[in-house]
This record gives sequence, C-alpha cells and structure tokens, in this order.
Amino acid sequence: MIEKRVNSWFPLTACCLALAILALFPQEAKAAGMAKLSNHPVCQHLGKSIQASSGAQMACFGPQFNGSGARAASVRAATGTTLFRASVNAADFSEDISPAGVRAYGQSETSIAAAGSYVVEAWNDSTGFFSSPCSPMNKDQLTGFAFSNDGGKTFTDLGGLPNSGCATSVTAGDPSVEVYQVGGKTYFYISSIFIPFTVPENDLSVSTCQVMGTGSSATLSCGDPQVMAISSQCNSAHSFCSFLDKEFLTLDPGRKRLYTSYTEFGINFSPPDNLTNGQIELAACDLTNPAAPVCSNGNAGSVSPPYFVVAPGDLSCEREGAYPGFSVGNGDVYVAHEFNWATNIFGGDGTCLSKPTHEELARVRFSCLPKPPAVSSCGPPSTAAKQNIVSMAAAFIPGYNRFPMNDFPRVGVSNGKGVVSIVWNDARTNPLGDILLRSYQLQTLTPVQGSPVKLNNDSGFGGHFLPAVRYADSGNLDVSWFDRRLSPNSARTDVFAALSVDPTASTSPTSNARVTDASSDWNSASSDIIPNFGDYTDIYFNASSGLFVAWSDGRTNDPQPFNARKK
Repeated sequence: MIEKRVNSWFPLTACCLALAILALFPQEAKAAGMAKLSNHPVCQHLGKSIQASSGAQMACFGPQFNGSGARAASVRAATGTTLFRASVNAADFSEDISPAGVRAYGQSETSIAAAGSYVVEAWNDSTGFFSSPCSPMNKDQLTGFAFSNDGGKTFTDLGGLPNSGCATSVTAGDPSVEVYQVGGKTYFYISSIFIPFTVPENDLSVSTCQVMGTGSSATLSCGDPQVMAISSQCNSAHSFCSFLDKEFLTLDPGRKRLYTSYTEFGINFSPPDNLTNGQIELAACDLTNPAAPVCSNGNAGSVSPPYFVVAPGDLSCEREGAYPGFSVGNGDVYVAHEFNWATNIFGGDGTCLSKPTHEELARVRFSCLPKPPAVSSCGPPSTAAKQNIVSMAAAFIPGYNRFPMNDFPRVGVSNGKGVVSIVWNDARTNPLGDILLRSYQLQTLTPVQGSPVKLNNDSGFGGHFLPAVRYADSGNLDVSWFDRRLSPNSARTDVFAALSVDPTASTSPTSNARVTDASSDWNSASSDIIPNFGDYTDIYFNASSGLFVAWSDGRTNDPQPFNARKK
C-alpha cells in the first residue's frame, strides 16, 4: 500500500543517513549518533512519502535484500555489437567479499571518464554494507572504482575510495567521474556523498586521483576525500543539518574549474524553510594546482553558505536530479533539474498534484562564478527554460526495485551548434517511456525545436529510461539509455544509443545502436541495493579516447558496473 501524505512532506537529511551507517562503525560513534537520531521521522517515511537518491537509500537503510538468482560464471561476452566493442565488467567479483567472508550483491549507478588510454569507472558498492571500518582495499567505503590503462579493454578493481578517516566517516556513493590532462599528467576526480559521523553536517566530497607511470605499467593513486560542499543550515540545537544529495561533476579545463550541481534538503527550519523540498545549488573547485583542488565552502564540521544557488527551494514541490554542463566559449554553466518529482504523486502540501511537472534549465553566467574558495554574490539566474513533461513517477518498471521512477534531465552543451540540450525519459506516448531531447539557444535559452524530439527510433511499447548525455562530438551529441525493445513484455534490458545526433534537428534519428552485447533479466538479479541498477547511467566522450558508455548490468544475476567503448 502506498501511503499518501498531504501535510507531512519530510526531506531527507544527513541525520537519517547516519542512522544506518553508524550501525556499521565503532560503537561509541553509533551510541552518540543514535541518542540524537533515533526519533527522527525521515527514515520512517523514506520510500513512502519522501524520496531521495540511491546513495541516500544505501546510507539510510543499509542492505535491502531483494531478488534471487545465482552468480553466473562468465562476466564478459566474447564479442561486441556492430558499433561497440565487447561489454566489459570494471569490477572484480573477488573484491565483493567482506573480510568476514560475506559476498555482497550489487554494484550499481555507474559513472565513467576517459582520456587517451586511461579510463576510470566508479559506482555504488554494496561491499561497504558488510565490511568493518578501515577494511583492506577500503571495502568499508560505499563508493567503489576501477582503473584501466589499456583503453578500457581490462580494468583493475581498486576497491573503495581511500579514506584515512574511515573510522568516523564514509564515502556514501552517488559517484560521478571527471578527467583533466595538463602538464603531461592525467588527473581523475571522483565525487561522492560524504558522511562524517562526529558532526551533524553532511558533505559532498571529491577525491583527486593521479595516473602514475605510463603505458601498461600505469597505476592510479588517489588521495583522501576533500569537502566540495557542506550543509548550509542546521536546526537551532545544531543536532540536525541540511542534507546534500545527487551531485554530478563537470570540468572546464580552459578555466581550470571543476563544478558539481546538487540538491540541498532542509529539515523544516523555521525560519527560513526554503530548503525543505530541495534547493538546487552549485559548488566549485579551482584546479590551478590540479593535484590539490581549492574548493568553495570550507571544511567538514563548519556550516557554510552554498557557492551558488541555482533555484531556490519551493515550499510545496520537490526539486531534484540536478545535472550540469558548461560552455567552452564563455564559461557559462548550465544546470537542469526536475521540478515536482515525487510530490507529483505524493502531493507535497496538497498543491503539487495540480502543478505541472517540468524540467527546468538555468544559465549561470561565468561572471557570477568567482574563483574558489570565494562564494558568489549573485542571486539565482533569471534566464531559465521550462519544459513540461509526462512523468514516469507512478510507473512500476518490471525488474526495477524502486518506486517512484525518475525523469531527471541530462545536459549536453554544443558550442559548435550554439545550443544547450536536455534529454529525459517521458511517458506522453509510451507508458514505459521514450527518450526525448529539446535544445535551446545558448545565453537566451530560446527553444530551437517547436516540440521535443524522440531519440529512440522504435515504435513499440518497450521501455526506455535513464538517459545519459555529456560532451559534444564535433557539435553533435551521443545519447544512451536503458532499452527494452528486444523483449518489450519482460524485464530483459539492454543499453541502446543515438549517435551523432544533431541537437538542432527536429526529426528523430533513423537508427539506434545497441551498446550491450547481452541482455540482463532484472527479475533474476540479486541485489542488496535499491534501486538495483541505480537511478542514472553515464556516457563520456573525449577526442583522445573516443566514446564510452557505462551502466549497471545484470547478466551475471549480480549487478555489476559494465562499460563499452565505441569502435
């Protein structure tokens, strides 16, 4: 039974997340935390009247057992598809075993970046649920990652992100990955939700990793998580603070800037109460010294204002799913998010059931983005585009163990075409979703097309959801997504892509490419994570390495972080 609440929309907060995570860490931290947090209502309502990210689900509930199926012997197919190489599992099954000998099930919600022959993929790693603090290979951390020095043909699973403060903090998943090559060196940046246990503030972190050596002997060396953003408000007793969720990175190499967009949820502060249903914000790091980024708002344990507010919190309806892109030409940053997600079915304060759900795209002028650690003095941008959607929030996707489904937008900036584009899954003509694109003129955000363009070229009722788009290739965009056209009446899932899409076109592409070389039957997969294959996928283009697509794959009956490179 779905519990519908009209007057009790509670946001997700750091205190809720710490409830479950503290249970995995030293008893003194657990006792202190539980004394403060045991009566908080947030975790009791998560999944009923409130929603948040996969990382939040992991941290709040720990392992969530569901599904069945044995682990298959093969983790990689022998051949690829017509346009993509063989699908590769970036993880190692042997790493998914805790120090106590317990196998964890579920490595999901992947992100990838590549430069030349170097590739990094990161994911939510369920091994952290069952591993003791400061375990070998950092198995206690909930953000896992792997490195390839041969262009993605093979990967080395490096376990969890290094964290010397592992006794009192954890990287809690929802990763994204970026890469920066400068001065003959290659740096990868991996973001995470970051939970300290000794203070009520919640953070977003970035881990800086450097490629050491060259060629087939190259390895990846990563430092401790660094705070990139932190709670901006706490309650009067300073026992609970706002929670930062669903971060995603973009990197402007010309201006040496690393940005992340995210949502900040409050805990019914009064006054002000603007964070309750999610405020969209931007954080930044200066990469003048790429090995030691200087970020925008302080150290863990010290409440700090956000670097930039993109969209103030709405007192009725939720804002979530922020995603950034930047303009090579002038450094402007574009951030899209979904307005009225989840409140469009749960009701919020009672008014959201009648408010249109839409994707909102904002332009943030570079002149409003000072060099970190300074914070912006500009108010929220006035230039914004709104695209009404038909939401899939009420869909129960067969084999997908999360409700509600999301429609979060992804952003691609094409300076060559003079446009910024958003893509999302939409149920206006297909109940289980089509992938739609709409583009807007840079700066003015004037719509280019009269209506959204469908990117999946099939005409049946197979599901299409969780699209990914990032950087333009010669002015055109590559977009990938989960796709069920091959088995529309089952939970069997593939990844398809629309390649070299002209973002100014008003007609659908004539063909799509199959990325996966084997389908996943998600009704047969065992997972300790909800959602079992995450709530986003990823795609990455770099001129020196080509195109990579990353997704969580269930072909082994144990969700794993797969990827494939375009031939």
